[in-house]
Amino acid sequence: MTNSRYADKVVVITGGSSGIGKGCAEEFVRAGAKVVICCNNEEEGTSVAANLQAMARAQGAGCASFVYCDVRRTEDIQNLIDATVARHGQIDCLINNAGWHPPHKPIDDFSLEEFRELLNLNLVSVFTACKIALPHLRRTRGNIINMSSLVASIGQYHATTYAATKGALTAFTKALAIDEAPNSVRVNAISPGNIYTPLWQEAIDAAPDPEQCRADGEAAQVLGRMGCPEEVGRLCLFIAAEATFTTGVDHIISGGAELGYGLKSRTE
Repeated sequence: MTNSRYADKVVVITGGSSGIGKGCAEEFVRAGAKVVICCNNEEEGTSVAANLQAMARAQGAGCASFVYCDVRRTEDIQNLIDATVARHGQIDCLINNAGWHPPHKPIDDFSLEEFRELLNLNLVSVFTACKIALPHLRRTRGNIINMSSLVASIGQYHATTYAATKGALTAFTKALAIDEAPNSVRVNAISPGNIYTPLWQEAIDAAPDPEQCRADGEAAQVLGRMGCPEEVGRLCLFIAAEATFTTGVDHIISGGAELGYGLKSRTE
């Protein structure tokens, strides 16, 4: 069902072909936006964009397209922004969603090169996309949404590198919000907890006891379930379309995973 909450606004979503990024793309298309997704998988990105475009045609509003982009490459990000402006003439919202959570392991087992690579993917790419897109966002008085993580604020077992990149991303978001407020560009972050995505399913499949792994994932939230990508997408849409007096805020969407006491000591 279409609505006009973000009609004719132009939205760029990195990592928009799967998981949370795809959920965001679907919600913005439903809201009548012109959505440009990117990822570094040509076949997947093209297929998802085609499905999004079919959705837009069926509802008679919005549109979707795909641009190949490896966000670790500055020239790819430049091409993404340039191609979007060439196609639509403007950018109203940038959602920096692309990123990766490496397998859990202690700091002893992470190499310095692995950490540098993750910083480039999860943090430097966001800085780059913001820097390149901001001249266009200032003209439209648009907004930026950076996908952080709940573990940026609460930590996570055997995830020092990932938590560090997301903590830095949240801090970057707040600092950029201060700088861009005079330009009427809002900058916010979203920090998801456990969202059931293909990456989560991969972890379940790789677990010694997949059924128990899924049950543990569901039980980590006081609401008793994991979230879905569309729920994160709806929060993104609210921030972009309606939360017009909100900037520099880290919006936690976690099902209450961080609430209350729990079993925290580890004996292994």
